[in-house]
Amino acid sequence: MEAAATRPGPAGPAAGAPGDDYSCARVWAALTSAHARITGQLGTALDDACGLSINDFEILLRLEQAAPAGLRQGGLDPAVRLTQPSLSRAVARLERRGWLRRARSAADRRGVIVSITPAGRDLLRRAAAVHAQTIRDFLLDPLSREEQDLLASALARLAGS
Repeated sequence: MEAAATRPGPAGPAAGAPGDDYSCARVWAALTSAHARITGQLGTALDDACGLSINDFEILLRLEQAAPAGLRQGGLDPAVRLTQPSLSRAVARLERRGWLRRARSAADRRGVIVSITPAGRDLLRRAAAVHAQTIRDFLLDPLSREEQDLLASALARLAGS
């Protein structure tokens, strides 16, 4: 009976073999657990130091990269995983705080162009330092340099870049 458990069968590889259902579940559980832990630490650190959520940070970061022209508000969708109404509320909140500005598109007058302000740029510099330190503390420092390189390579391949 034991020998049958180690042979691949119609259901797939044997239990414990790379790619079996249990191994897939273990990898997924480890990935989601690490993601939850690190994003929790990152969210707390950004909020405590700068009053930003992770999504706020991502919005400011994308706008900094698009400066000075800014982006159509819809151009933030791929980077910030929010519904359109939630993204609109986040952008409005950041605008009220003076960290970004919205303007009608000169090209079609229907679209909204969002750009980072100097105050938003200053805040982003502070937040980027908090972000980097948190990522070092909870993601990179626990790993050897080889493990960091392997992780970066594997994640880049999975992301399609």
